[in-house]
Amino acid sequence: MRYLNHLSILLQYILPHHLLTWCVRGITRIRFTPFKDSAIKLFIRAFKVDMSIAQQPDASAYPDFNSFFTRPLKPEARPIANAPGEIACPVDGAISQLGSITEDGCIFQAKGHDYSLEELLGGSKEMAALFKNGAFATIYLSPRDYHRIHMPLQGTLQQMIYVPGRLFSVSKFASEQVPRLFARNERLINLFETDAGPMAMVMVGALNVAGMETVWAGNIPDKVNWEIKKWDYRDDATEKEIRLTHGEEMGRFNMGSTVILLYAKQRIQWKKGLSAESSVQMGQLLANTH
Repeated sequence: MRYLNHLSILLQYILPHHLLTWCVRGITRIRFTPFKDSAIKLFIRAFKVDMSIAQQPDASAYPDFNSFFTRPLKPEARPIANAPGEIACPVDGAISQLGSITEDGCIFQAKGHDYSLEELLGGSKEMAALFKNGAFATIYLSPRDYHRIHMPLQGTLQQMIYVPGRLFSVSKFASEQVPRLFARNERLINLFETDAGPMAMVMVGALNVAGMETVWAGNIPDKVNWEIKKWDYRDDATEKEIRLTHGEEMGRFNMGSTVILLYAKQRIQWKKGLSAESSVQMGQLLANTH
């Protein structure tokens, strides 16, 4: 098994990531009923997807596979931790790592691997300075998880940065084998001002992730030309203020990936008991503000 994992990583260095992902995007939007129904039912069986909590539990009711994959849940399925000072988990998934960002701006990825905060944030020294000595959490979304992303607490959007990159797998094994993985993959950085100070939510693309969407801008990779692109929402008359409430949907992955949360120094404290490989659900208590 480990041999096959190593082979899969080797192939990812060679394969045309974006071409494969473009093909997956097309396949997941096929509306031919026999095809999409079979694909959805096979996926549900293979990954043991719990459809009882879906807003639409009938698998055949989805017009295509992507609509099923990004399905909304029943409101009661994911209660939101929203008492004063509580920070909710933005997604379903498992914690890959969480902890402190070092004085020199390094984030721990896996044993023997870390990466630069500035590199993760598209080279923005200004943004990186906000989070030195701060806190981070990396949360991996598996194929069976709910794939919409929600606000951990109320925030006003300050900046959005799209950074092109590779599309390596973001599995646990890949994070242990591919140096600087999260700073190499395509990603979308969303900077908010919150009651806990600045908060960045970094959506990391991966192999077969055919799009990263936000509720205010749609599918971002469709709007860019393989170059770093920045949107500034601070005191800019051309951009409408975007304020999202605690627990409100802010985006989604079309196919699964990873979210990295960043907070400033001494602004939050992770919930006791959380550690690498802890399973989490959207809305559960993730941290408290100081």
